[in-house]
Amino acid sequence: MPAPSSLLLLLLVPILLLAPRASAAGAAAGSGVGVSGGGQLWCVAKNNAEDGALQSAIDWACSVDGGRADCAAIQQGGACYDPPDLQRHASYAFNDYFLRSGGAASPAACDFSGAAALTALNPSRGSCAFPSRKEKKEKN
Repeated sequence: MPAPSSLLLLLLVPILLLAPRASAAGAAAGSGVGVSGGGQLWCVAKNNAEDGALQSAIDWACSVDGGRADCAAIQQGGACYDPPDLQRHASYAFNDYFLRSGGAASPAACDFSGAAALTALNPSRGSCAFPSRKEKKEKN
């Protein structure tokens, strides 16, 4: 049987290899995307999610009868409105719903039928700020 430290190493290496990382090139280029420093989490659309699944999830998350996410930022004129980028729209809606559902205390709220995942990489870009669990303020 391997020593406990060897066993731990064998278990951690795959996790570390699969963990999302910020690229030095992206940070140097001023992309505005980076790893959070305070344990912040965001709920974002998976890269391999199909457009139809993303659109259905956005429709549900933003509806009054569904998730009740505040999707004003992804509507025309909003800071995160980018019509050709369905993934970014979905990510914004998913993240808002996730935060309203309890954030990190409710990780199951970031699933959307398998189309979403949690990340420590800040998806904010330019004037489109994605709130994190620590930044989100409750509405009265």
